[in-house]
Amino acid sequence: ADGRAAALHKGRETLRIEAEAVAALRLGEAFADAVELILSSSGQVVVTGMGKSGIIARKIVATLISTGTPALFLHPAEAVHGDLGLVRPTDVVLALSKSGATREISELLPAFRRLGVPIIALVGRPGGGEIGRLADLVLDASVPAEACPLDLAPTASTTAALALGDALAVALLDRRGFTADDFALNHPGGSLGKRLQLSVGEMMAAGSALPVVGCRAPLAEALLEMTTKRLGATAVTDETGALCGILVDGDLRRLLARTHNIAGLTVEEVMSHAPKTTTADVRAAVALRQMEEYAISQLIVVDEGQRPVGMVHLHDLVRAGLT
Repeated sequence: ADGRAAALHKGRETLRIEAEAVAALRLGEAFADAVELILSSSGQVVVTGMGKSGIIARKIVATLISTGTPALFLHPAEAVHGDLGLVRPTDVVLALSKSGATREISELLPAFRRLGVPIIALVGRPGGGEIGRLADLVLDASVPAEACPLDLAPTASTTAALALGDALAVALLDRRGFTADDFALNHPGGSLGKRLQLSVGEMMAAGSALPVVGCRAPLAEALLEMTTKRLGATAVTDETGALCGILVDGDLRRLLARTHNIAGLTVEEVMSHAPKTTTADVRAAVALRQMEEYAISQLIVVDEGQRPVGMVHLHDLVRAGLT
């Protein structure tokens, strides 16, 4: 029991130290200058780092690429054995180092200088150390202490560097006007790709599968339409074919709770008069959020003339993996 309590205490202390390290980061003019420098470049952001900093550098590259900023990871040891040829004068270098004195990075930066490539140093040491002196801009990712009780293993420092890299990527995303549609082009696979790419038009029941009745139709006709189309609802149209309501299972249950005498009723006497609608080009994930917001199971899809052209059901979106 004492061991479990100690583990919980140490885990919570680690999270506290790392959260405080990120909260203590202060962005100044150098950060804004770094964003402008990258935006003005016609090349890529070449991110380099050694050891744990190299692992963080790879994650920063992945985030930059997925949010619209071309980037690549350059291993510093491989760079001096030929991979430096990947770098062009139009690029910008982002060099990561906790100490500000990583030998492999220090030896590599003069080569970047000879290529005329601007250098941004992301350093976990106030002032930037030797690497900071060789850079054009220094981003301070220093932390008071590591979460490691020996103050040796990079923990809080790598978290701070990662957060600073994320801040840089998001600031660039914002300045570029990068949209969810742009993001979708880079993420076609998996559940994320589905959330970003599937449209309502791809998911809706349309044509002969769309339940629809006129507002003056007998209620029995609507019941038959709902039963055969199996969407738990039917769109209701006026004399011009425009949407004027929706009849759902819940409307029928509430009606039957009041009376069993339904023989002479028409659809417009029972339907809801303000149905929630969407359009075929809307992303399915947006339609799902709309259903969740209004606690409904169906959305009617309308065209420019407010005529129903389809219906999308909550269960279909869930089965498609959009949750």
